[in-house]
Amino acid sequence: MNRPLRVVMMGTGEFAVPIFAALLESPHQVVQLVTQPPRPQGRRGRLEPSPTARLAQQQNVPVFTPERVNAPECVARLRQLTPDVLVVADYGQILSAEVLQTAPLGGVNLHGSLLPKYRGAAPVQWAIYHGESETGVSAIHMTPRLDAGPVLAQQRTPIHPEETAPELEARLARLAAGMVVPVIESLAAGTAREVPQDPALVSRAPRLKKTDGVICWQRTAEQLKNQVRAMQPWPRAYTWWLRPEGEPLRLILHRVAVAPPQQAAAASPQPGEVIAAAADTLLVATGGPEPLRIIQLQPAGKRAMETAEFLRGYPLRAGQRLGTPGQKD
Repeated sequence: MNRPLRVVMMGTGEFAVPIFAALLESPHQVVQLVTQPPRPQGRRGRLEPSPTARLAQQQNVPVFTPERVNAPECVARLRQLTPDVLVVADYGQILSAEVLQTAPLGGVNLHGSLLPKYRGAAPVQWAIYHGESETGVSAIHMTPRLDAGPVLAQQRTPIHPEETAPELEARLARLAAGMVVPVIESLAAGTAREVPQDPALVSRAPRLKKTDGVICWQRTAEQLKNQVRAMQPWPRAYTWWLRPEGEPLRLILHRVAVAPPQQAAAASPQPGEVIAAAADTLLVATGGPEPLRIIQLQPAGKRAMETAEFLRGYPLRAGQRLGTPGQKD
């Protein structure tokens, strides 16, 4: 196919923006953006367009925001656009076979993991949570099954030890942006190599829930550090200060580190027990040999603050406990 391709971009979140931008800068024609409808944002609940919709408006690309993209009227609208290919990234809805058939080349999905690992809505977060040292981007030729199509291309990258989910996702989006045009051009030229995914290697990355942020102090300090990095910007990793007097106070952990074992003051502290709370040092025992050092935290209803500021304003002391209200020792 020597002419420019007619592309329908289907994407919603920040991960999709560099991919969309790469298509707009290519010789190909983006005839439509399909994105999620505006959602209430902030305390006032204002309806805000998606990140991709804002870019589309700047570039005069028509925007389509169906609640159900697989509805017959949506399929008919897509078919009328006569696209050659659908490019999908961080969209938020699973496409039916009827939607994929609206384009002769089908759909290409850019996914932030090394498929078949971490199929699902939150691959970046779960890769960090589980302590992976490497991840990447996979371009797949889509099927109606979630992230199950054959792999057209992959790029790998290390996960840096201090990298948070938003930071890693931004890097992966840039990798994906460099992949998308060569991949769709190889499909159009008939030179694409499709590699089936190995079902035995499949792992899942389901959409995050609020409870995924709850700290379980029986885990190791390294695991808890990974959780803090992974759960940004939502739902955040959090625990409660089980105050000897008063109601438990929820604490959001923004930045933490693994402390050396010799910093533990108590002989046999229980997981969640505060080992040290003085000056700028807040150490909490974990289920492993190393305690967790809390560097920045946020009490419920307050702003985030460094440990030294928190300890000046709150009487947290060594020997007190962090954990879940109602838990048994």
